[in-house]
Amino acid sequence: MEAQKIHKAGFVSIIGYPNVGKSTLMNRLVGERLSIISSKAQTTRHRIMGMLNGDDFQIVYSDTPGILQPKYKLQEAMLRFVHQSLEDADVILYVTDLFQSDPEENILRAIKTAGVPIIVVLNKIDLDKEGKTATLIDFWEKTLEPIKIIPISALLDANVPQVLESIMELLPEHPAYFPKDELSDKTERFFAAEILREKIFMNYKKEVPYSTEVVIASFKEEENIIRIAAEIYVERRTQKGILIGDKGSALKKTGTEARQEMEAFFGKKVFLEQYVRIAPDWRKKDPQLRRFGYEG
Repeated sequence: MEAQKIHKAGFVSIIGYPNVGKSTLMNRLVGERLSIISSKAQTTRHRIMGMLNGDDFQIVYSDTPGILQPKYKLQEAMLRFVHQSLEDADVILYVTDLFQSDPEENILRAIKTAGVPIIVVLNKIDLDKEGKTATLIDFWEKTLEPIKIIPISALLDANVPQVLESIMELLPEHPAYFPKDELSDKTERFFAAEILREKIFMNYKKEVPYSTEVVIASFKEEENIIRIAAEIYVERRTQKGILIGDKGSALKKTGTEARQEMEAFFGKKVFLEQYVRIAPDWRKKDPQLRRFGYEG
């Protein structure tokens, strides 16, 4: 019966190039830390939906992988998530920043031909030491002809409420798509895997984070504790050695940080076991990608 009270609901696609702050904005808009964040590109690999509910509205945000030119099958799957989010969007948030280079024409075409209102979000204005903001607003007005351009700092939460207000003005009349008590379309297993993967991105360099995938083999919730067994897949034996570290020190550090964040996220004590496996060239193989949830 609650859903009948909501008279505005819609899907909002959050897209943009890597490192422009999409995930930080998503977490600000939802009010929860759903999308993992690191300074490395390609941190987000899936389409992650986050719901914001009010008495008379529901916004379904989609955080998507950063736009890129795919070089292997994993990246092709990531780009498909971007295009899927455009297909069912009621509003597009195109997130850019002061430092992004000119976008590719095919991406601009996909955004323009989606046939829905576009809001350009110009992030990182707190770093504008040279007065770039006004020039970039003019550029994006001519390039995408959006409904609105909103300069923000997602990191400092500056002007983010204006983004929400603008979305509310554009939401169509529709009953809720999801129950009001749902926060995301993803499972607890998914978030456990993402938290561990985020710590890997933070603690390792070069190719190791990009060659790593995390699968939750077991997730058992008891009254006072959650017992999680995580399988960490890498592509080569050398990467396995780096991931584990001397006498297991690197993996232990990563696991401790992940466990602490899982406990904060789930609100319960967590026991985390980690197993490192080798799946040669998994990023280039369809069967492995399907196994890891990258449907194509």
